[in-house]
Amino acid sequence: MKRAARTVLPALAAALSALTASGCSGEAPATAGDRAADRLTDGVDRALEEKFEVTYEVSGEGLEAIEFNAGRGTATRPELEAVEKPGTPWRKTVVLEGVATPTVLAVPGPEGSEVTCTITHKGEVIEEQTSEGAAAPASCVALSPVAG
Repeated sequence: MKRAARTVLPALAAALSALTASGCSGEAPATAGDRAADRLTDGVDRALEEKFEVTYEVSGEGLEAIEFNAGRGTATRPELEAVEKPGTPWRKTVVLEGVATPTVLAVPGPEGSEVTCTITHKGEVIEEQTSEGAAAPASCVALSPVAG
């Protein structure tokens, strides 16, 4: 959030400056307001396009599948990738963008086992979950480090 604020706040300041300056320039307020809104939108868009890297890790035995956000789709509708019958420990590093949600889901097989998923960003665990049993997938979902 701090990084996004550093990007958005200058754009907001520029927008306010444009609105203030338009009062002295004799420019039509609607035109100045439109330009200010465009500058603000550009600043927000730049913050949301920031890329970040996360590493997913899964441990356990007898996994049926692992599903994870690899950066395809949109932030609100990610297209999860799947790995069937993965060996463990399993690890994958991906690059996501903006407010995309780091997500990994570990699905145990019919016999069930203890399963743990972890999401790491810049060496820090930002989410970790453990589950046990055949009907109990481990699901890790974290906020985007850019957003929060």
